[in-house]
Amino acid sequence: MVRPDTFAFEAPARLTFGVGALAKLPELVAGMGTRVLVVSDPGIAKAGILDRVEALLKDAGVTGDAFTQVEPNPSVETVHAAHDMFRRSRASFVVAVGGGSAMDVGKVVAVLAAHGGTAPDYEGIGKVPGPGVPVVAIPTTAGTGSEVTVFAVITDRQRKFKMTVGSPHIVPQVGLCDPELTLSMPQPLTAATGMDALTHAIECYVNTVHNPIAKTLAAEAMRLIGRSLRTAYANGKDVGARTAMLLASTMAAMAFARTRLGNVHAMSHPLGAHFDVPHGVANAILLPYVMAWNLIACYDTYPRVAEALGERIAGLSHREAAEAAVAAVRRLSHDVGIPERLRDVGVTREGIPRMAEDAMKSGNILVNPRATTYNDIVALFETAY
Repeated sequence: MVRPDTFAFEAPARLTFGVGALAKLPELVAGMGTRVLVVSDPGIAKAGILDRVEALLKDAGVTGDAFTQVEPNPSVETVHAAHDMFRRSRASFVVAVGGGSAMDVGKVVAVLAAHGGTAPDYEGIGKVPGPGVPVVAIPTTAGTGSEVTVFAVITDRQRKFKMTVGSPHIVPQVGLCDPELTLSMPQPLTAATGMDALTHAIECYVNTVHNPIAKTLAAEAMRLIGRSLRTAYANGKDVGARTAMLLASTMAAMAFARTRLGNVHAMSHPLGAHFDVPHGVANAILLPYVMAWNLIACYDTYPRVAEALGERIAGLSHREAAEAAVAAVRRLSHDVGIPERLRDVGVTREGIPRMAEDAMKSGNILVNPRATTYNDIVALFETAY
């Protein structure tokens, strides 16, 4: 019997999941206060989702203001503007509605509301001294899983650097996941967020600090994505596919929040900071290239990835089965319309050295299954370019 190494696993968020689950919002915010700041983005407001959330809050006797100017790759300035509105509103808690950008902004606003200072004051791991004000996170995409993670990623535009705030204290008190809220996602967003979730699952599954619980969650997330992403992309109104994708996103996030990720995420953050490439698109482009480079370190894990994605590996050698995983990811990415090269999304080769420097600052480099140097990252960027 194989005995796993000693590990810790904590899942502090209260998760409510299911079709129609948004209706439970009034009971979930009970006791959090009567004044709220809703953090969202223009697309959510236009789609009418914000109106539904505000009506439910009103039913619970909660009023407040809505900050709807969250952008992709949200900035320090956006966090501070939202925090200013929180203070002016005399709010006591945050409801973050949207993709990872809105949820990350809401999580950091909650820290500033409780502890003061600026967003960069909390950059790094373990810098948050205690709980923030309560946060209810309501995802409308199936990708980041920020509703259950200990991380928030914010762009410092002055430094052209994506900084991470990491602490158990920033996990939302409530994650409210209703697949119906993802039905209106357009195809490109469905593809990008779905591949983001797949990247979370794969990097968590193969990195050097995985544990049995995280690997089980990641493996099931990969299986759900392999079975459902194409359907969700082809027919966005398919509730079954949307439900599977949102569940996969949440499970993959629960997994990686305890294990970190790998080179894909170390490299994708600079792409967002320097060239404003959407996070999911950056991950999706990089994933097959990094997987191919990691191959020699993943002969034991990639065959399980291939199986989860629906590949038949019986009779294949370890190398052939591992290569099947890379090929499966390439096909899935192609089928959902992801660009193949970084140059296709506005990246210039001149930016590679600086991006490689920033990537090497990431803790994700340290847990990648293949030991990685600065020159390796430059070569990977060049290959993907």
